[in-house]
Amino acid sequence: MKNWENMMAHTTFRYMDHSTTNMFDQEQYTALHSFAIDDALALSVSEKLSPPTMRLWVHEQTIVLGIPDAKLPYIHEGVEQLKQAGYHVVIRNSGGLAVALDSGVLNISLIFPDVKNVSIQEGYEAMVSFVQYMLSDLTKRIEAYEIIHSYCPGDYDLSINGRKFAGISQRRVKDGAAVQIYLDVEGDSFKRASVIRDFYTVSKRGESTKFSYPTVDPNVMCSLSELLQTPLTVNDMKRRAMNALLKVSEHVVETNFTPTEYAHYRKRLVQMKKRNTVIPE
Repeated sequence: MKNWENMMAHTTFRYMDHSTTNMFDQEQYTALHSFAIDDALALSVSEKLSPPTMRLWVHEQTIVLGIPDAKLPYIHEGVEQLKQAGYHVVIRNSGGLAVALDSGVLNISLIFPDVKNVSIQEGYEAMVSFVQYMLSDLTKRIEAYEIIHSYCPGDYDLSINGRKFAGISQRRVKDGAAVQIYLDVEGDSFKRASVIRDFYTVSKRGESTKFSYPTVDPNVMCSLSELLQTPLTVNDMKRRAMNALLKVSEHVVETNFTPTEYAHYRKRLVQMKKRNTVIPE
């Protein structure tokens, strides 16, 4: 098992903050673009054209579905309900199931090279340990195990006292990996979970399915602010992420996309849009 600090402690680490603006297109900046951006960065890191990268991103009123969600028997009805409630809906290209994003949820992508020599579990463990390190002055109680009845349940759910505040997915492209986490920092976590619960109720209608979809209980989900009884904000977490990166990496640089990365991004965006054609307009 590789030590997470060794995975993070590169001579140079790249930092990109896409939490407030889209740097590339005139069209509306959505989670669709974020997954294309992470793919482009994973390719760039794989090809040694970029150092390892930490990217921060936030999207308003968005439900990100997993690939299995698109096979729900009444997916069109479920998506229509979400859109009527004011949510943008995207199917991502990494693992997992439906999650809720808004201005109180910070997404962090850690993009590593040479992952042919790094197991999928080691990628997850690196993110878990990085978040534990980032919050180590506030709590030592963050654990990683599946929280039953949470949305997007998995072995690397992050929780405190059995209540989940974060989930991790991973996307591998060639010899690069984007390990992505959503952090429920502030706001109404009960409402977020209720929206996902209702989506599954409408999209499944009690029918039996080959895939096991979660029965979501909003009471097992919680924000970090509530769990720690500390008024944390997304901006607070952004500062913590940067400070943690500065402590474990020798140099941190902020650079824009190169022409090659932009070309990768445009191709991956086309692929993401094609993947999302199953979602009704």
